[in-house]
Amino acid sequence: MTYTARDQWDQHYSDGKGFRQLGERERELLAEHTPLPDGGGRALDVGCGIGELAAHLARLGYTVDAGDFADSAIARAREEHANVEGVRWLHLDIEHDDLAPLYEEGYDLIVMRLMYPFLRDRGRVVHGLGERLRDGGALVVITPVAETMPEERRGIALDEDEIGLVCAGWETMKRLDADGLAFLVLRGPCHTDTRAVEKRATTGHALTGALAIVTDDTGRVLLGRSRCGSR
Repeated sequence: MTYTARDQWDQHYSDGKGFRQLGERERELLAEHTPLPDGGGRALDVGCGIGELAAHLARLGYTVDAGDFADSAIARAREEHANVEGVRWLHLDIEHDDLAPLYEEGYDLIVMRLMYPFLRDRGRVVHGLGERLRDGGALVVITPVAETMPEERRGIALDEDEIGLVCAGWETMKRLDADGLAFLVLRGPCHTDTRAVEKRATTGHALTGALAIVTDDTGRVLLGRSRCGSR
């Protein structure tokens, strides 16, 4: 299942579907590697779906902003977690919407669970989120890996090269296993000189090239030479 349009996602959630439930190992790793800061913390759940992770973080003591671009996802999250305090549900497209609703003073924890492979312009999004981390904060990316996915579901997973690009440009990174999911904990300066490999058309990238000119002592320019020595 690889959706490319918002209406497909709306239909997905309207049909009562969701994603893999938050596992016990994921809960353990979150508690171990992103403990609640003294005095409380603020978290952002990007692509929150029906809100299971956001509700879990709120129960841990975080004040949570949880956003998704599917209307039906946010509607279900509000209904299914109506008794959970400390969550602000946002109808928000992290790639295309004005991000003014996000908390100006930043976040101690930003989580992207089971949604990173669906981004079109991954590098720009991750860079922007990294800039919203408070000192000592962490970006956690939880994702399926390609080697454990059947070919027809490859679109929802990352291969090793893609995971390497996610982790590049950070001061520290930890890669952990959460029952077959890659659990990436990224801290420090956000991506400044890296861009992730895209699966689909992006919103636009600059291309950089390199050129070398070879001349001899008289200034003649070498246009090309075969192995046989002809020019």
